[in-house]
Amino acid sequence: MITGKKQKRFAAIKTFENVWELPEGIAEKWPELFENDNPLVLELACGKGEYTVEMAKAHPQYNFIGVDIKGNRMYVGAKKALDEQIRNVGFMRTRIEQINLHFLPHSISEIWITFPDPFLRDSRAKNRLTHHKFLAMYQQILKPEGIIHLKTDSPELYEFTQEMVAHHQCTIVQKIDDVYQNGTPEFPLSIQTFYEKMHLADRRTIRYISFQLPLSPIIIPPKKSVNEKETL
Repeated sequence: MITGKKQKRFAAIKTFENVWELPEGIAEKWPELFENDNPLVLELACGKGEYTVEMAKAHPQYNFIGVDIKGNRMYVGAKKALDEQIRNVGFMRTRIEQINLHFLPHSISEIWITFPDPFLRDSRAKNRLTHHKFLAMYQQILKPEGIIHLKTDSPELYEFTQEMVAHHQCTIVQKIDDVYQNGTPEFPLSIQTFYEKMHLADRRTIRYISFQLPLSPIIIPPKKSVNEKETL
């Protein structure tokens, strides 16, 4: 059910100059929209866009785009960026499965995935944002040296991602089994999302891994031969 608050937010983001809803033909327009040709950084399943906004404030030499299908959550980050006049940040409402339609090949410098749904059922493993099929998509739009970052409270997703990294012979940039083990981490890992604050209140361990994809094409295993439980 869409509540009155959600309806107002959906109506509002249609008027926001920093939000693009289900855009078509936008892949070549990013320099025009940001009025510069700075490198692009994505936050996928961005929710309220905490990472998108805070990293944009800290790094004006980059353009940041939060991607999510839920406009109600996206409204929070988009409005904050407008209120604070942060010009190098925007939000795109679309499905991540369609991400390759919105960016030119090898045009993205980094991808951040912060507290995505871990899809714990083995039958839904293909929906995890570090699954074979998504890594293959990212490989098309990431620059060869581009980095993927995952921050999660889910030990299952963390382990799954490491399996994907090993399977595709990715290069690990950094791996932290407990982000807060030694106190507050350095920026940008110190940014806390709405969900992260809830997880910390529940005393959950926050994990982080960053990695680079291989130069060779990522091959998606045939569906009939894939044991989704083992994912390989």
